[in-house]
Amino acid sequence: MASIIERRQSLHHCLAQKEEENRALKSQNLQLQALANLGSATCMIAHEINNLLTPLANYAALAAQNPGDQKLAEKALDKTVRNCQRAAKIMQSILALANGQKQQRETVAAKALIEEVFSCLCRDFGKDGIRVEIDVADALQVSCIPVQIQQVLMNLVLNARDAMLPGGGCLRVAAAADHEHIDLVVSDTGRGITPENLKNIFRPFFTTKTGKDRPAGSDSGSGVGLAFCRRTVEAHGGEITVQSQPGRGSTFTIRLPRVPLPGVR
Repeated sequence: MASIIERRQSLHHCLAQKEEENRALKSQNLQLQALANLGSATCMIAHEINNLLTPLANYAALAAQNPGDQKLAEKALDKTVRNCQRAAKIMQSILALANGQKQQRETVAAKALIEEVFSCLCRDFGKDGIRVEIDVADALQVSCIPVQIQQVLMNLVLNARDAMLPGGGCLRVAAAADHEHIDLVVSDTGRGITPENLKNIFRPFFTTKTGKDRPAGSDSGSGVGLAFCRRTVEAHGGEITVQSQPGRGSTFTIRLPRVPLPGVR
């Protein structure tokens, strides 16, 4: 009888130890997750701010090269102020996304959302031989955190541009809706994506644009842009998919719920 009691006590003691170890591991895991979120946020912010710094530099250079053109200088300053304000919003938004904080959604016109993306990019895509088509009804609205979805669209638009350099092509942005969803579609006629790369395209830090393979004039290649896109769209209760064939271009589809889901940030 004494032996059974001793074994039971020993088991209870062992169980208590394991529970304490489990609590400690969970605490460490939370700390590591916080560091991982911070690291991801740092990479995403660097990537997204770089997307805005490039047109800012272009505006400043244009104004400096034409000191006598007051209208040009005023336009450059206006664009600079707007993009700096946008950069601040992006930093706040991405940090909140990484930390799992709730943010305010708005109901906005999908067409205005898309057109502002192109206004931030500065460069005329026509100079690269790229024709831009926007097929979005004026009345179509989307419920989202605007700055986040705009950054998703900006990533997709810049990737599409890179895929069509240097030969040019057609970049098309369209939107359609039914009773439950709204689809934002970005397609290009570029080089396309191979099947082996397609399955990894949304994986963090995976990129096919490194070194000599990076298109001239491209600032892409960090491998965080599409990972950020997927994380942002999923945080909206939606999904992002891609269809592509080598030599025949790519089509990315962002599917968002028409009405925000309960509990979705």
